[in-house]
Amino acid sequence: MIRVLIADDEPLIRAGIRMILTSAEDIEVVAEARDGREAVDTARSTAVDVALLDIQMPVMDGLTALAELGRAAPGVRVLMLTTFGERDNVLRAVGHGSAGFLLKDTAPQELIHAVRSAAAGNAYLSPAATRRVVDTLASPAATVRGEEARRRLAGLTDRERQVLALLGEGLSNADAGARLHMSEATVKTYVSRILTKLDCDNRVQAALLARDAGLEPCVE
Repeated sequence: MIRVLIADDEPLIRAGIRMILTSAEDIEVVAEARDGREAVDTARSTAVDVALLDIQMPVMDGLTALAELGRAAPGVRVLMLTTFGERDNVLRAVGHGSAGFLLKDTAPQELIHAVRSAAAGNAYLSPAATRRVVDTLASPAATVRGEEARRRLAGLTDRERQVLALLGEGLSNADAGARLHMSEATVKTYVSRILTKLDCDNRVQAALLARDAGLEPCVE
């Protein structure tokens, strides 16, 4: 079972998320929290695999709680929840080690998929959140980010670029392997190599770099 902690200051939101997640046979909601501080304290005392954190919470916001969880319960995979989709929030969440980013209006099956993906050690970027972020990229700053991303990707081999492009699409190692006719273990090796070359801490950072660079999947 995937043990989940839900942290949101709105009881109705927590109840709705709980109802969706408990409809999946492999997911159990083991705890709820009303703010970031309570989420961190709960994760210290309760066995949790995945935490869903709202960004806007009283006492301690979700991004601060994410950083605290990285120190207090480093084994917990964290998915951020928000009604927004600003790039700055995505980047801050990724910088603190978030396993992904979801909008609160995410479809039920996508929420379940995101939790399963995070529990499996994969990154998950909500397509809706990603679209909203991409919509903000038509600016001089976006041009600079794109140029920097392309410079960092210049040292990758063609195969590494193919794997990275699929990471940018949010694919798991298994799905990327199927697309590229490679074993999951081989893809995992490529991902590790890519993260090292790009100096990225996690898959989400690498995925955002791929998107900044405009890297498109090229399936064999």
